Amino acid sequence: MIEYLVKRLFIMVPTLFGIVIISFAIIKMAPGDPAAQKFGGVGQATGGMDAQRGTEAAEKRFREKFHLDDPLPTQFAYFLKRLVNFRTDLIYFQQEKPIWDDLVDAIKVTVSINLIVFVLIYVFAVPIGILSATYPRSWGDRTTTVGLFILYSLPSFWTAEMLRIWFGSKDQLISFPIMGLHSNDAADLSSGAWFWDMVLHLILPVICMTYGGLAYISRQMRAGMLEVIRQDYIRTAEAKGAGKARVVLIHALRNGLFPIITLFASLLPFLIGGSVIIETIFNIPGMGRFAFDGVLRREYDVVMTTLMLSAVLTLFGILVADILYVLVNPQVTFRNRS
Repeated sequence: MIEYLVKRLFIMVPTLFGIVIISFAIIKMAPGDPAAQKFGGVGQATGGMDAQRGTEAAEKRFREKFHLDDPLPTQFAYFLKRLVNFRTDLIYFQQEKPIWDDLVDAIKVTVSINLIVFVLIYVFAVPIGILSATYPRSWGDRTTTVGLFILYSLPSFWTAEMLRIWFGSKDQLISFPIMGLHSNDAADLSSGAWFWDMVLHLILPVICMTYGGLAYISRQMRAGMLEVIRQDYIRTAEAKGAGKARVVLIHALRNGLFPIITLFASLLPFLIGGSVIIETIFNIPGMGRFAFDGVLRREYDVVMTTLMLSAVLTLFGILVADILYVLVNPQVTFRNRS
């Protein structure tokens, strides 16, 4: 297993480098750049010929300073150079200041929210999937299936707006804050009141980010369990007199978790990536909005940093999933069989 992990870690390096090259090339293909965003294009200044010349000269100096007119390989080399000293050299081009502090703050917000979302999804989805597979075609299974498919079909932006309308007014019986993570007077609150204020602000965004994953994961859990329950060794365990709970939880669950473990690798990048739509609607200063604002302003370092973090987490998630396969079922091996 150690040999396998070492090989995978070595493979991750060129894979990540390839992702970075492709991402950088795609970003550069998009129209506009930081200079155009900052100066509005050459000759767009108002106030006379002198102002236009001043704008042209300032934009020219800006492009030379950040090598925006250099060949693409040269620009990529400068990006890699900035990446070495990422805490100070990765910057907002238009503001000419490091992105590190804002990046760390956005990561803290997104990771905190998504940890809550992931825990809620798996705590509810796995038992629902197990029960649905244990009693297939029962009224409970059919009701759960219909309800979850309805939830899964609801667009998150529509749900967010509906929740804002239904629970956003203080005149209603049940209401929640709908903007930001804290109230305006949160700094004056005690620690307990400050925490409760944050909880109230997070209820609606967490609901919007949870229901879709809950429906999807529970259906995958059900499908995995149904496939395992039909296997011969499950019928053998039942023939030996094992109770239904023991058959499901001891014999079937271990192999039924494989689809969920596989999905873990695809869900892990969202721990950092965040939700652009939900964070924008509820004005949450997380990674989703951070990256979206960077795309709009053509802040290359912001976009590339977000993409790299997502790529690293994707590769790491796949590696963790492979390890979990062995932990869940020791019969799984990484050795080649002759």
